[in-house]
Amino acid sequence: MPDPLGLIGSAGGAGPPIKPPAPGPGGDGASFKDVLLDNIKQVNDLQQDAHKAIEDLNAGRRDDVANVMIAKQKADIAFKALLAVRNKMMDAYQEIKDVRV
Repeated sequence: MPDPLGLIGSAGGAGPPIKPPAPGPGGDGASFKDVLLDNIKQVNDLQQDAHKAIEDLNAGRRDDVANVMIAKQKADIAFKALLAVRNKMMDAYQEIKDVRV
């Protein structure tokens, strides 16, 4: 399970850091939209993996409780980080909306 935001790769060995997406149409790198959609997909994948691990543990197909808990925590932290980005974006939008022209 890769680190969706690239924050854990170097600190905890949770997987390789995320490679930046290929340059977008402007040639200066990936667009914010592409990066955001990629991170949303990765957070969703982490949540699905954690849900499957919990189901497998409940069904008896798995017996490593520690790894299930780690998967659940990874999904939770990734979701909270994505939610923080969303909140910052909404704050920025509100601030721009309130600017008088």
